[in-house]
Amino acid sequence: MRPKKQAAADYINPEKAVEAKERGNALFKEGKFSEAEVEYADAIKRDPTNAVYHCNRGAALTKLMDMTAAQNALNKAVELDPKYAKAWTRKATVEYFCKEYHKAMKSYQTAMDLEPANEEAKAGYQRTIAQVQQGSGGEVDKERAARGMADPEIQSILRDPMVQSVLQDFQENPQAAQQHLSKPEIMSKIEKLIAAGVLQTK
Repeated sequence: MRPKKQAAADYINPEKAVEAKERGNALFKEGKFSEAEVEYADAIKRDPTNAVYHCNRGAALTKLMDMTAAQNALNKAVELDPKYAKAWTRKATVEYFCKEYHKAMKSYQTAMDLEPANEEAKAGYQRTIAQVQQGSGGEVDKERAARGMADPEIQSILRDPMVQSVLQDFQENPQAAQQHLSKPEIMSKIEKLIAAGVLQTK
């Protein structure tokens, strides 16, 4: 194990990481996303703690439609630098493509909190809200609902006794359900379930 770790440590070189990123940016602009991704991956190996390289790699992977790897890269970018608005916006875009609208709204909101004038985040947030509203009255999107049900946050909301009571009231006593919704913390949880596609509204 030691020689492999040593080799990785020897490879670290922030100056060469910048060069790899620049090559990646040039390739990205030419639409050579696969080649750009390789350069960004090399930049990460040379400087693993730089959030920009993970963010750029996430953008290249998004273009390559490898959404799982893109999510991993962008999650790493925001983990390394929680105040990096561009990474949050790109993360939200991937979540939107994956129909994880409840996550996308949260990520876009984080980007807007960091940069109130961020037009891309504002437009993305509005697009996500529109998609949730459009999707909530018609057919159940099974793929979206399945992704929502797999999310630990959504599972936790569904286990909340108060939320279970509200969901039961929706079926049996809509007036009581409306009273519950006047509480902001309950309303927020119900909105997340709707955004995740787990709860349908008529």
